[in-house]
Amino acid sequence: MSAETPAAESGQFARRRQQFRAWRGTRPFWAGLFVMLGGFPIMYFPYAHLQIGHLTVAMATTAGAGSLIIGVLLIVLGISLWFQKHVRVFAGVAAILLALVSIPVSNFGGFVIGFLLSMVGGAMGIAWSPGPAAKAEESGRYGVPAPRSEEPVSAPMDLSGTSPANEANGRHSAG
Repeated sequence: MSAETPAAESGQFARRRQQFRAWRGTRPFWAGLFVMLGGFPIMYFPYAHLQIGHLTVAMATTAGAGSLIIGVLLIVLGISLWFQKHVRVFAGVAAILLALVSIPVSNFGGFVIGFLLSMVGGAMGIAWSPGPAAKAEESGRYGVPAPRSEEPVSAPMDLSGTSPANEANGRHSAG
């Protein structure tokens, strides 16, 4: 680093970290990560060659293409959980089904490692639900929510005419 190199902004790392945390909190991040991590051993082990001294053990199976397809699909589902959060239920169910199919096709689901990661990630994708939507004015700097004020919340207006306040309760009088 020379004397002419400009110094980095002092809070840039903290700001980027807060931006990432805000982005991560609005989607099933861990579900997508587990599904993607589950896809790698499923597609790797059928093509791997284990070296033990001078002995090479090939674990290639006749279902190598099927394992590759399942692994790639799991990685794509993990990415879609990150960037297309509205398809989380579909992606979660598809990840679970692909993990189950990987047991007979891909060396017991990537020696159970890929199977378990994909199952857990798929279940997390199905179970994830978006938090309450933040209003634009409540959003603070860099997408981090601002502290809430202690204002009383007013009751919503009842336009149906059937509230307990007017003693109608959904019943209509005949006269």
